[in-house]
Amino acid sequence: MTPETLPMLSLTAPSGNLAQELGASFQRFGFALVTDHGLDPALVARGWDLTQAFFALPEAEKRRWHVAGGGGQRGYTPFRTEIAKGASAHDLKEFWHVGREGAADPAMPANVWPDAPAGFRETFTALYAEFDRIGARILSHIAVWLGLEADWFDPAIADGNSILRLLHYPPITDPAGDAIRAGAHEDINLITLLLGAEEAGLELLTREGRWIPASPPPGALVVNIGDMLQRLTNHVLPSTTHRVRNPDGPRAARSRYSMPFFLHLRSEFCITTLPGCVSAENPDRFPVPISADAYLQERLREIGLSR
Repeated sequence: MTPETLPMLSLTAPSGNLAQELGASFQRFGFALVTDHGLDPALVARGWDLTQAFFALPEAEKRRWHVAGGGGQRGYTPFRTEIAKGASAHDLKEFWHVGREGAADPAMPANVWPDAPAGFRETFTALYAEFDRIGARILSHIAVWLGLEADWFDPAIADGNSILRLLHYPPITDPAGDAIRAGAHEDINLITLLLGAEEAGLELLTREGRWIPASPPPGALVVNIGDMLQRLTNHVLPSTTHRVRNPDGPRAARSRYSMPFFLHLRSEFCITTLPGCVSAENPDRFPVPISADAYLQERLREIGLSR
């Protein structure tokens, strides 16, 4: 592995070794590439087919499932709605959000399900559950790396406000100004699990200020640290800036699809700096705790999805 190459880590590796390898990659890059995660390839293939089928629907049909005033938390969010914090141009993307089914938490709205394509609800409910399972497994290794019990995160994410996002970046026919597919940003949540896209474009910003590719090979997952975990660990695990750049030449005429799972804490969880992440060299940056939901709402306003 060169200093600017993300390591490829197998989730079937011995637990102690995997915790150290994941921790080292996250501390260096804020990202890791993960294989042998156990996602059913047939289920994933159905997910890709249905994602493409939904976004191919007429604009008026898709907008039937837009929830006005919903902060983009469920259903359809139209093209050029989201904007990276501090950016001047909205992202060149549209997306669909799936949340936890049957959640009793009043902060979590009910899911919205389209009439078509057939099998949409069943497929993405199943994929959500699989991402939830894999994310909890990765967090258990992060906990060990942090010196915590392996199950430390279990109650923190139980019935958490996690979101599965189906993303479509349409062909770029008329790039306007500084607009790109996804402006430079950090994720809000604990960790993000990203199922690879056929089209490249995902890049992360290294500590040295260089953009490097972060797209996963077929069958792998990209996993990255979000701002909630960065805050919880007092920046011991960094939330790294990343973007999806516009393609060059003939590839600009192609759509790009991706499927990130944003693993969130439960809404009422109080984000309080872990004592083991505070030292004389790294004093507590966040002495005032905040609930996961209050933090989420604050960030949704910053990226234009809520007011």
